[in-house]
Amino acid sequence: MILSVKDLKKSFGKKEVLKGIDIEVNKGDVIALLGRSGSGKTTLLRCLNFLEKADGGQMTFDGCEYDLKKIKKADMAAIRKKTAFVFQNFNLFANKTALANVTLGLTAARGIPKKQAEDIGMQMLEKVGLADHANYYPIQLSGGQQQRVAIARALATDPEIIYFDEPTSALDPELIGEVLSVIRKLAQSGMTMLIVTHEMHFAESVADHIIFMDNGEIIERGAPKEFFYAPKEERSREFIKSIKMQQEE
Repeated sequence: MILSVKDLKKSFGKKEVLKGIDIEVNKGDVIALLGRSGSGKTTLLRCLNFLEKADGGQMTFDGCEYDLKKIKKADMAAIRKKTAFVFQNFNLFANKTALANVTLGLTAARGIPKKQAEDIGMQMLEKVGLADHANYYPIQLSGGQQQRVAIARALATDPEIIYFDEPTSALDPELIGEVLSVIRKLAQSGMTMLIVTHEMHFAESVADHIIFMDNGEIIERGAPKEFFYAPKEERSREFIKSIKMQQEE
């Protein structure tokens, strides 16, 4: 097991956003986090990667245990070096090329020599199908291409887990497929991933496990076929019914 979290809690002011989340992630798992907007999915990812600090809970990562309320900055930094986060809106530096965006974390944060970092960067751009766009700036790239650069940046650090926060939500419909194709290949290669997504067909076909959240709680978890075709909980059934109605409109 790479990651285990027990009783993770997070509030913003008086609003309790996460109400004691338990989650386990094994090497090679692809876990899709599903639920309506505001159910706590993104906050959960951000707490796991310390973009938000949890109010309570226990984390075990690579065999080491941490109290999430008292975790030290050095421990956060050490864990974050072993993980990567792909944002909804790419978060690329507009004044840097695709290659420079991919290599910046290697040279600035990890002290890897520029030539070595560029070799790694080109390999990662090749992996997402953008080696021939290495010298393009974000403004010269489509949204799908920018998100693939962001995925290459995540891969460059050789993470143990990649967290994807709705990686296609900012894309035009015709660009979604190229990003999902890259993520699908990563899943097939054995990359460990937690993916917040509204792409239900993708979640069903790619994920090993589904976690369905509502109102800051995990309502149901299980294999995709069980969740989509034989959900156990009423709230899960309502969610799937609403998705099907949207698709029929």
